[in-house]
Amino acid sequence: MRRVVGALRALATLVRVGVARPMAPGRLLGVLDAYLRWDITPAFGYATGAARHPDRPAIVDDAGELTFAQVDERTTRLAHGLRDLGVGAGSKVAVLCRNHRGFVETVVACGKTGAHAVLLNTGLSAGQVATVLREQDVSVVVADTEFRDLLVHAPRRVRRVMARVEGGTRSRTLEQLIDGSPATPLPARPPRGRLIVLTSGTTGAPKGARRPEPASLVPAAALLSRIPLRAGDRFCVPAPLFHTWGLAAFQLGLVLGATLVLRRGFDPALVLADAREHRCGALFVVPVMLQRVLDLPDRPELPDLRVIASSGSALPPPVARRCLAEFGPVLYNLYGSTEVSWVSIARPDELARHPDTAGRPPHGTRLAILDERGDPVPPGATGRIFVANDMLFDGYTDGAGKEVRDGLMSTGDVGRRDADGLLFVAGRDDEMIVSGGENVYPREVEDLLAGLPGVREVAVVGVPDERFGQRLAAYVVREGPDAPDEDAVLDHVRGNLAKFSVPREVVFLDALPRNATGKVLKRDLGDRPG
Repeated sequence: MRRVVGALRALATLVRVGVARPMAPGRLLGVLDAYLRWDITPAFGYATGAARHPDRPAIVDDAGELTFAQVDERTTRLAHGLRDLGVGAGSKVAVLCRNHRGFVETVVACGKTGAHAVLLNTGLSAGQVATVLREQDVSVVVADTEFRDLLVHAPRRVRRVMARVEGGTRSRTLEQLIDGSPATPLPARPPRGRLIVLTSGTTGAPKGARRPEPASLVPAAALLSRIPLRAGDRFCVPAPLFHTWGLAAFQLGLVLGATLVLRRGFDPALVLADAREHRCGALFVVPVMLQRVLDLPDRPELPDLRVIASSGSALPPPVARRCLAEFGPVLYNLYGSTEVSWVSIARPDELARHPDTAGRPPHGTRLAILDERGDPVPPGATGRIFVANDMLFDGYTDGAGKEVRDGLMSTGDVGRRDADGLLFVAGRDDEMIVSGGENVYPREVEDLLAGLPGVREVAVVGVPDERFGQRLAAYVVREGPDAPDEDAVLDHVRGNLAKFSVPREVVFLDALPRNATGKVLKRDLGDRPG
């Protein structure tokens, strides 16, 4: 019964946003053919777009514009080219690209051959890239030429294809494969390939996570039940496509027949110029990008912008407040991870009341806060966060997984729900420290210090302490005339939190170490003198 109700709810959502609507018989036949050939995959999304709105722009990037019909044809040609390189069902193709058509087309072409796409983080080192290529048994890597140096230790058997080319290359290129391959139909319904996304690696080495392919449009409908996106929208997506959040924007865009506006590098002024020029209804960012957008001295009017969707790391409460004050009620904050996809979404009205909330679960999502025995904790009490939805990952590629209780998967975080059901995340369960017998969560101190005048960004970690076992250390980036000194930072914590939350030391930095998706690399902070 629950599945039936969920399916009806999803259908109602898809009707409301304009995905499910009457269409001409010829277009309907095209959609059915796309489903029979490709199932619910990215290839289906572009084949459907080619049938329903072939001339609508699908991708706008630094190289220009491609329609849905063009992407469908080009990815068929590219799939033929990859097959000529030995790529087939079950093969693995690594993608080392910034945000542009080459990334999208490679992922779609992999789906048309049944190959798995391994999405490489552009912030990895050459050694890490080589390790991933070996461990994943990759046969072909598609990379931008700017990342050639990251392939110096790649296994010799891995064939290279260059995507975005700068300054020339002797390697074969993506455009050569597309131009030199036929557009003849491919074998229909290959075995479904998987997307393999690397975890962020903020507290250790990145791991490959097998992302499930949705079996229906129900997962998309779940997100659309909390984020008011519409069919035919234009998305400005500076969030990296290799990251779960940028990938979610790409996948939602396929469901909605959206135009994706992509740039190979993040420039906050260019992002807003693109959003205005292309009349984007939605902007997908990670929090550090949003902060840089807010810091622009002169911003254009964006009359079409209805949604700023943020995810990928913790959204600092001062950034949420400022965004709502300066852009209006358009901010939506999604809490999730590579492993569990989504947990909850905070809407503008909820963020206005509680800028530190992670919101509520969307339709079809179960959320529980459990104690160490696996029992639910009462409202207001802190416990481990568990979730169930239609897009939980299938495990890490090394065979490991996440803890599961009663069908709910651990997020690795701790948090609480208030009496109204809103979720508040306290931080990673492995970041909690015990100081003088008390449980202390760095996130609480981070959120407090982020609101202190003159603090641009802050990270708090646990450090050894002879007297209390562990204490906190605060790493602070200051700005402006109100920049606090160490005493001001400590006094602010003493005046607002319990004494065991007061940092043992404060270290001032010019910038926090971050990875390519904007997450703070806390493991690097422990190596700094303090």
